This record gives sequence, structure tokens and C-alpha cells, in this order.
Amino acid sequence: MRLVPLALLLITAPAAGQDAPSKGPPPAPQVIDPLVSSVDGLAISALPPQRLPAKGCAAFLWTRTPSMALVAMATTDPASLRLTIDGKAVDLPISAQNGIGGLGYSQITEYKGSGATATLQATVKTDASAPKSGSIADATLRIDRTGQASVIIPVAGAIGCA
Repeated sequence: MRLVPLALLLITAPAAGQDAPSKGPPPAPQVIDPLVSSVDGLAISALPPQRLPAKGCAAFLWTRTPSMALVAMATTDPASLRLTIDGKAVDLPISAQNGIGGLGYSQITEYKGSGATATLQATVKTDASAPKSGSIADATLRIDRTGQASVIIPVAGAIGCA
């Protein structure tokens, strides 16, 4: 079919009136804020890309829904949960924990602040051959806010440690 070579030519050829591309390195990609203002119709938004903290561990949590959006990051030092509620990123400090989970996490961890309580119930899996990482195959994140309906989000994630 003759359309494929034409499509490739259109992609690689400079637009009329523009100079040919320079031979220098390509520009660094831009970090673009997520277009998702609400994940699956809930009052929680996707987080922009997050970095591993300088110390401790971080659990990066994605929804187990078709959107597979990054919705939370739980850190161990300081122990807090970062998420975006109603378009605002908040860090909720740990308020309670129960059970042993591994890599500094508990099976059930509660975070409170900014008029919200978030409860993460997770099973952490580790591998002796990779001591600074782990995974969370199946977990739930419950968000309770004063005067609002509770939200329970199925999540899964990866853990990395500095």
C-alpha cells in the first residue's frame, strides 16, 4: 500500500518554511501535568510523576481499574501518604498502623489530615534478591472526608527504597 511511505515522509520531513533539524541532541521531554482531573469519576485525581525520596521507601500506588492512574504515594520517612483530593495535592501524616507488612509498611495504615482520613490495607511482597524493592499486588485505599461519602479504591503498586 502506498500510504505508509507517504505517512513516513510526512512525519520525517520538515514543514514548509522551516529549517532542517539541527544535528545536536534532541531537547529533553517536557513533564506535562496529567490531563485526568478525576479518576474513574471519583473525587480523587491522578498524581503527576513522583520521585523516590532521598531516604526511606516509597510505595507508588495505581488504580486497579481501566484507568490505571497513579493515585497515591506512601512514604516511610516521613511516614505519610500523598494523594490529590479535589484537585489539591495533600500529604497526610500517619496516625495509626496495625500488622507487619515489610519494608517499613504495615498491613493496615491510617493517615489523617486536611479534613481527610485515608486507610491503606495492603500486603507487601519482597524478594531477598532485591532487598530495596517490593510489590503490592492487591490492596485497597479508603478515603473518608467530613461531610462526604467514603471512597474505596482498589490499588496495586511498586515499592522502591533509597
